[in-house]
Amino acid sequence: MAQHVVVIGGVALGPKAACRFKRLEPGSRVTMIDQSDVISYGGCGIPYYVSGDVSDEVQLRTTSFHMERSPEFFKAVKDIDVRTLTRATSIDRDRKQVHIRNVVTGETDVLDYDKLVIATGATPRKLGLPGEDLDGVSYVSTPHDAVRIRERVTRGEVGSAVIVGAGFIGLEMAEAFADMWGIDTTVVEITGQIMPRLVSPAMAQMGQHHMEEQGVQFHFGETVERIEGEDGKVTRVVTSKRTLDADVVIIAAGVVPSSDLAREAGLNVHDRGGVFVDEHMRTSDPDIYAGGDCAIIRHLITDKPFFLPLGSMANRQGRVIGNNLAGENATFDGATGSFVVKMFETSMAGSGLSLDAAKDAGFDAFSVLLTQMDRAHFYPTKDLMTLELVVEKPTRRVLGIQGFGTSGDATVGRINAVAALLKFHATIDDIANMEFAYSPPFASAMDIVNTLGNLADNVLRGINRGMGPDGFVELWNNRDADDCFFLDCRELPNAEPCMERNPGRWHNVPQGEIYQRLDEIPRDKRIVLVCNTGARSYEAQIMLDASGYDDVVNVQGGMAALKKYGVEI
Repeated sequence: MAQHVVVIGGVALGPKAACRFKRLEPGSRVTMIDQSDVISYGGCGIPYYVSGDVSDEVQLRTTSFHMERSPEFFKAVKDIDVRTLTRATSIDRDRKQVHIRNVVTGETDVLDYDKLVIATGATPRKLGLPGEDLDGVSYVSTPHDAVRIRERVTRGEVGSAVIVGAGFIGLEMAEAFADMWGIDTTVVEITGQIMPRLVSPAMAQMGQHHMEEQGVQFHFGETVERIEGEDGKVTRVVTSKRTLDADVVIIAAGVVPSSDLAREAGLNVHDRGGVFVDEHMRTSDPDIYAGGDCAIIRHLITDKPFFLPLGSMANRQGRVIGNNLAGENATFDGATGSFVVKMFETSMAGSGLSLDAAKDAGFDAFSVLLTQMDRAHFYPTKDLMTLELVVEKPTRRVLGIQGFGTSGDATVGRINAVAALLKFHATIDDIANMEFAYSPPFASAMDIVNTLGNLADNVLRGINRGMGPDGFVELWNNRDADDCFFLDCRELPNAEPCMERNPGRWHNVPQGEIYQRLDEIPRDKRIVLVCNTGARSYEAQIMLDASGYDDVVNVQGGMAALKKYGVEI
């Protein structure tokens, strides 16, 4: 029987659900409403329009065959009625009606529905700062925001930019300003690192260091107190510690799900916002579905409620909803939180839990960090990649993985491979024996992911006891302590520059000469072993253990990780 489906929201999930349903039930009717005048756009592409990588804003809302996804397009190509500039003001679940109002004319109307989809998305988190209404202060949410920011830049009005927040949007906007336009760019973050809770402090420092090399400045542990201006235009940002010049300010402090409409309709909504849905994407009303940035789903690692505002998530959920609107029984079981963010020539990616997040969730967890070539060491275009694996000790279950490497497909490809296994409670044994397509231009014979699993196994066995670059820095910077013996296990030509810069503090015994030169290695100090990537120092650790040394640690990732971290020995 033909039915009428009303979709509230026309950006990502709404159009996907509407189009899928119409393909399955072409005889049914679909009405989609959105309070904006632009619909079905790629919001995640906004920073790349600002940067100039995407030349025209219209590209964010066109199909792969270059048709603009306008109301006329949806009517002609998809047979979907679209009402833009139309806000849903209330939902009457008893009468199965949506009350709407035109945001320009104020005209009201009522839409009857058989099934309803709530795809209201999320809105930027408002900080309520004095001066937020000044010209030049923007949230990054819609194509209109992008056009306004880029026009200001191209007119030559922006010499300095301040970005509030070091999450995805904040970092992407920082790159957009600094890379393409050469703008003096500063990021202010209330926590102590970029991408808080998503990656470890060590991984975050690597990303931060690379961005600082490209000219981006960071100030951590600071709050923005107010924004000041002259003649109605922004001129500076005042934080808890300093004053920063700013011709443009981007507030990127995260987003909050737009779920007030659902709450007012009596649907089950999270205390902090977001509509609860089941595995079929149904709300607490079986005739109403929800998804995308306004929905709360299940975290497949913690089994707890999870808010994940991503366009890719919305599209996949939209297909599930479209199927179920047509009477099917499709499911969306949840997510592990996979992500990737581009940082100039590098990228940071991950899935599952970081170590801090795992511990906060109650897991008895540890992590291992590895730096290794992303393809055969003899292949000319090889590059170093750093991966961190988070593991539950008692079960050997992998709880998460994060990576930092070049901005090509190598890093995110490794993360995606592991991400696919996480919901199946994969262990480090699964990771160590994971099958990868192999050829020297693409991978090592023992892929870095396999080695990462083996490293975790060796740590659990107690034969590889190590620390990350952050732990090394803490020891190295404590120059008053004389209880550490820093031993470089590389060959002399590699170690000699460090020895010359740090006479009497940096020592060298190549790994292959350990047994012959034990008399040079003290037994009454902690031995801190370093090599290029942590492989030879691991071998050296086993040799020293066999020789009776009882306090030996290996620097995971070696000199390669220390360099990415920003350490100069």
